[in-house]
Amino acid sequence: MIVAQLDRVEKTYAGGPKALGPLGIAVARGEFLSLLGPSGCGKSTALRLIAGLLAPSAGSVSFPQGRPRIGFVFQDATLMPWARAIANVRLPLDLEGIARDEGNARAHAALVRVGLGDFAHAYPRALSGGMRMRVSIARALAAKPELLLMDEPFAALDELAREALNDDLLKLAREDGLTVVFVTHSVYESAFLSTRILAMTPRPGRVAAEIALASPAARTRAWRLTPEFAETAARVSRSLREAMSEAA
Repeated sequence: MIVAQLDRVEKTYAGGPKALGPLGIAVARGEFLSLLGPSGCGKSTALRLIAGLLAPSAGSVSFPQGRPRIGFVFQDATLMPWARAIANVRLPLDLEGIARDEGNARAHAALVRVGLGDFAHAYPRALSGGMRMRVSIARALAAKPELLLMDEPFAALDELAREALNDDLLKLAREDGLTVVFVTHSVYESAFLSTRILAMTPRPGRVAAEIALASPAARTRAWRLTPEFAETAARVSRSLREAMSEAA
């Protein structure tokens, strides 16, 4: 079942070069789809088009089964520095007009799920970069999305924090039956997380290769040390190099 579809989408910013397209993507329910490519190839633009934050210059973005509830996690945690963690997580619920008691309960439950139940009343300045990103993920989960869009959320984190968040993200996606579209320029991250990867060319971004992977159900931290993971990452890396050379 298709959740979101981009049909021959193009995007050109005013006064600038063509950033994207033509691009065709069909996002299937329950998949973890990664858009992989170099900086500036239009990955983030594609995500914003799906979210409705941008309008395409050509082509169309559609939702064949009706527009799903969408959660968006940005590269920066984008937290309100004057508000405690629980208030940051509660923000989309406040905007929906949900009663404060229910909003607090849902926000606290989301913080518990990302391992921050004891930090509900901490301000962002008291949290590490990885913890702030966990608050951002909790904020998206509290709104109970059906489609979760993530724009390089772990790019600025150290390797250990990034791996821990990758592990937790897979667990949360499985528990909630989420459909995820994930933007990254990391071969290893995409190989670990995804059920499908689209390797994109440099600007204007187009899909150059599609890599289907086995279900991530059995993927654990230990899987990163296996020959199977090394082979998967090598296959993804080859596809990305071919995408880069195709555009050269």
